[in-house]
Amino acid sequence: MDGEVNETYITLKGHVELDRFRYLYFAVMLAAYACIVVCNLTIVYVIWTHENLHEPMYVFIAALLLNSVVFSTNIYPKLLSDFLSEKQIISYSACYLQFFLFYSLSGSEFSLLAAMAYDRYVSICKPLQYPTIMGRNTVSIFLSLAWLVPASVTGVQVILSSNIKLCRLNLDGVLCNNSIYHMYCVSSKVHIVFGALSVAFIVFFSLLFIVFTYSRILIISYRSSKEVRKKAAQTCSPHLLVLISFSCLCAFDVIIARLGSNLTKLIRLIMTLQVILYHPLFNPIIYGLKMKEISKHLRRLFSQAKVL
Repeated sequence: MDGEVNETYITLKGHVELDRFRYLYFAVMLAAYACIVVCNLTIVYVIWTHENLHEPMYVFIAALLLNSVVFSTNIYPKLLSDFLSEKQIISYSACYLQFFLFYSLSGSEFSLLAAMAYDRYVSICKPLQYPTIMGRNTVSIFLSLAWLVPASVTGVQVILSSNIKLCRLNLDGVLCNNSIYHMYCVSSKVHIVFGALSVAFIVFFSLLFIVFTYSRILIISYRSSKEVRKKAAQTCSPHLLVLISFSCLCAFDVIIARLGSNLTKLIRLIMTLQVILYHPLFNPIIYGLKMKEISKHLRRLFSQAKVL
């Protein structure tokens, strides 16, 4: 098997009634991908071109939206190609690359949300120290760690997984996610332990940190003036909505891996599409509507476009 890795192809068996609805699937998902790219990059453009948005909070939002674009680009082109192909296959190496990017970028999402929580904590709880603590170097370090740490952890996991012998070449899904574990001949204890530790390190550590920071914000806001409480609600609620949304969708991915054999193909497909469709569109909508400064610049941008 090791000598034939480059010639091994995996069949994606998660599509439902593809022969009947392939063009409908293609049209809907192409429109969704276009919306994801346009909506996310529009807000990134607004943040990039307006100096009053060159603050840590908005820089982290731009990073989060770029992360969503890369996450979607890892999935949609291949998915769209499969809709129009007679055979839905992916090479062994390409499958692991998609797996790596899927979980690396998912981990980066949690890390960026943790960095945003810390930024809000310093802004609300230590406003006088905010310019000193959240300087350009600090923001750069947070951004680097948010992408490098999940990539390193996921990379080690992929290296450990790639040497495990496959007994099946059929994947019960439309992309290479946790469903790939069902193709292994035997489960590796080292792989299982490392996978659990990596999830705990990236996801649960980020969630615990976010819960701690927002708890502190809640306590400080409760003890402060009405204006401080209003500021906390305006700037923190979008982040919390995104966090809750993404956490729920990540739970779908875990359920697919653990209960995949007990779920119908249609339910697995719907749950997978929720992860790749709903959240990348949810982010720009929430930040575009809930963040006052971004919303103001977006209205100006669209009004100028109408005039032209």
